[in-house]
Amino acid sequence: MDKQRLSRRNMFFIGSMLFGMFFGAGNLIFPVFLGQQAGRNLVPAIIGFLISGVGLPLLGVAAIGKSHTDGAFGVASKLGKGAAYVFTVILYLGLGPLFATPRLATISYEIGLRPFVPGKYEHLALALFSFLFFATAWYFSRKPGKIMTYVGKILTPAFMVTLILLLLFVVLFPLGGWHAPATGMYKSAAVVTGFTNGYMTMDALASLAFGVVVVRSIRELGVTDTNAVAKDTMRAGLIAAVLMAVLYAVLAYMGLTSLGEFDRASNGGIIIANIARYYFGTLGSILTAVIVVLACLKTGVGLITAFGDMFKELFPKMNYQVLILIAAAVPFLLANIGLNSILAVSQPFLYTLYPIAIVLILLTLASDLFHDDHRVYKITVGVTLIPALLDGVNALPMGMHTGFIQQLLDWGGYLPGFAQGLGWTVPAVIAFIVALIYRQLRPVN
Repeated sequence: MDKQRLSRRNMFFIGSMLFGMFFGAGNLIFPVFLGQQAGRNLVPAIIGFLISGVGLPLLGVAAIGKSHTDGAFGVASKLGKGAAYVFTVILYLGLGPLFATPRLATISYEIGLRPFVPGKYEHLALALFSFLFFATAWYFSRKPGKIMTYVGKILTPAFMVTLILLLLFVVLFPLGGWHAPATGMYKSAAVVTGFTNGYMTMDALASLAFGVVVVRSIRELGVTDTNAVAKDTMRAGLIAAVLMAVLYAVLAYMGLTSLGEFDRASNGGIIIANIARYYFGTLGSILTAVIVVLACLKTGVGLITAFGDMFKELFPKMNYQVLILIAAAVPFLLANIGLNSILAVSQPFLYTLYPIAIVLILLTLASDLFHDDHRVYKITVGVTLIPALLDGVNALPMGMHTGFIQQLLDWGGYLPGFAQGLGWTVPAVIAFIVALIYRQLRPVN
């Protein structure tokens, strides 16, 4: 007989595992930087950030549960088998070897270890550290059935203990008040700017990618009934979302209050390092290194495992052990190119793929309204793809905004919200309405 639900203990561990896979170093540095940049506009900025950085990932996990699938391919299958393959492969390559995974080693090195390394040894130190980092992540990923133990019961608790120690000092002994002025787009569009900056966490995309890991872990704990798996997947997503929301809010507060002692920094990693040194001295630098390395390592294990699981599902003839070796080796090579180069390429990727993922998630959740008609998916996503590509082009480095690219950007300028990276929203809504009307006029026989 099928087991109907997880025990509370196992549910907590599944939620902890999902939170651990979501919450990497980017999730540390982006809300801290937001807090410093948003200044007195922190509240509306963090609301926007929480919508995209927590709300969308939660909806993504809910969409996986509702669709009774185990991840991105199942959700995207309503677009047709070919489109689902393309979307899933691009998603996992971006979250895996090409963008998200390489930056884990680079960020953890830059923030956690670089302060201890003499300048002339930086490149060698990065190479050695990234090799050890990805070798460790690969080792933990070899047995996917153990990921709940590694991430949910070991790495995540260790990370939380070290991070909470720092955040307690921030809350109990703040460095400053709430009165610093906002900068940049946070002056006039704090909510929207916070929302689009939430893209950088990649968590809405990750919610689709990690679904396969969560669903498999729940089934391995004895829950095999489809509806029960769906409900437990949603519950795990809710646990992870609550943990992330609380930490994001406190981290943003930490960034804002840091202005009482420090000047504005160029990224959140510098802010965290400065605050840790302020409270704990040299021990603070060590604490920062532990926090960041643990944050990145547990996410790395999740991404490598998810990459191996999904590509094995898409291409059954591939060997899981070979896939995770590729998922660890390629990021090792790319990590040594440099963080700035990785971020410069990943931002256009995010601004292009995020709208497609958001629309797919929302359509899946609203599928009862149109009886899961595949035509609604195809029309809405097809139209959304065009402005999403323009948003991606707009996110290219400014030096590339010339010639034909500038012409494309001029056309994109007619779209509401284009300057903020939201040029896709109005076309997506219009396409959805048109698709509903078309469905009524041309019902399926």
